[in-house]
Amino acid sequence: MTTLFGREYSRRELLDKVGDMSQLAGARKAELVEGIERGSDLIEVFNASGLCFSVLPGRALDIASAHYKGMSLCFRSSTGDVGPAFYEPEGNGWLRGFFGGLTVSCGMTFTGHPEVDPEEENEELGLHGRLAFLPAKNVVANAGWEGEEYVVRVHGKMREAVFFGTNLELTREISTVLGEKSIRIYDRIENLSVDPSPLMFVYHCNPGFPVLDSGTRFLINSEKSTEWLEDREVGPEVYQVAKPPQEEAHDDVFVHRPIADADGNVQVGLINDGLGLGLSWKFPIAEIPLVNQWQHFHRGTYVTGVEPGNVSMLGRAWNRREGYLNYIQPGEVREFHLEIGVLDGAEEIGEFEKAF
Repeated sequence: MTTLFGREYSRRELLDKVGDMSQLAGARKAELVEGIERGSDLIEVFNASGLCFSVLPGRALDIASAHYKGMSLCFRSSTGDVGPAFYEPEGNGWLRGFFGGLTVSCGMTFTGHPEVDPEEENEELGLHGRLAFLPAKNVVANAGWEGEEYVVRVHGKMREAVFFGTNLELTREISTVLGEKSIRIYDRIENLSVDPSPLMFVYHCNPGFPVLDSGTRFLINSEKSTEWLEDREVGPEVYQVAKPPQEEAHDDVFVHRPIADADGNVQVGLINDGLGLGLSWKFPIAEIPLVNQWQHFHRGTYVTGVEPGNVSMLGRAWNRREGYLNYIQPGEVREFHLEIGVLDGAEEIGEFEKAF
């Protein structure tokens, strides 16, 4: 059964009421042709639950925008959906193509501020790696019945490779079910090289107004949380409540070591009580042991980051020192599962909060 508009419908009942299921859910491909958005392309996903989002095939199948009942779920930056041909890999050039969005993929071999790793490439590694600017191939966007569920799926592959070196292939599937208010991301990374490779993989999720506002609460069960500059341990009173837009630009980053539930899953939330709207993240701790939290509450660039990953956003040296730096062996496959959901109303928010 599918729950829509306050009641349940069977597959047959829905088919009796529409000429085509695209009336209720689907995915459409489009081409972006103007300015520096050229080459990023577009897949628009629609769900009658109220959840709509845009995927960019030219940008690693990342989710560039997302809305629920007309309300944006993420920050959108002034750069727009910059095409991959305009990537500037040196230093902080990554920021010239940072559109914000619901998800930006960081990695696959590096994420963090520009850094030289003398134990590996011994060359400057640009901000947050190359993945977010890799175009996908074998892209498929379709929708269909799977039993009693109508499911929209977007699928494709990205490869980060260099002659005489790295050869990592990421196969990604993004899906949503008609009537549900959630997006599921399944990623499979395989090392096609004959050599081991560092594996640094983080989902840079970027909630913005109206979900993010003064008083918005960040929820996480954390065994230990540290700030980024001195690795000092901090408590929820430091990172839990969002500030209004600030006059002076300032960044704070916190690294959380989350606690999983009995099923081995971590749940994280961002709650706007006044709006009665929230976002939730769910993922297996065996795949994703850390949550990075970025706060940037400056006027005009008012954004926060909820960034689950297999490493922190603090680069190779920090992750190596703290024991989080991963290597993927030749022929090895790693899988990552992430579910992002919408919490609508006090009742759903209250039920979610029972986990904290």
